Amino acid sequence: MADTRRSEDTRSTDAEDTQDTEHDEDTEPDESRDTARDGSRTGANRRNGHRSEAADRVSNPLDAVRRAQDQLALLTGQRAEGVSSLTRTEDGWELTIEVLELERVPDTMSLLASYEVSLDAGGNLTGYRRTRRYERGRADRK
Repeated sequence: MADTRRSEDTRSTDAEDTQDTEHDEDTEPDESRDTARDGSRTGANRRNGHRSEAADRVSNPLDAVRRAQDQLALLTGQRAEGVSSLTRTEDGWELTIEVLELERVPDTMSLLASYEVSLDAGGNLTGYRRTRRYERGRADRK
């Protein structure tokens, strides 16, 4: 009787091993999932350095704005209020981003600043500089 029980235990262990092996195969990355509809490489292949030149370019103005705002906020520690200019250049993008530098009460007395930001074609910040500082409630005089 002990021999019968032992053989049943062995069979159940073998079945569990087979199920574990099948489960492990499901969790491995699938190459077909890393290819977009347009044929460009995505996901793991992009992280591994298999990138196409087209995938590196930021062609959408909204993506350029988001990347510029995020990277400027990381460098300055201040949040963007908006974008007052956006231009595509041969090398990437040029933006002017309005940043809240000092919040005051009333809000019309808060200090804002304009930053000129440059992005390369891949959307990476290549430079920035503050060009103007002003109170929110003040209009430009020209």
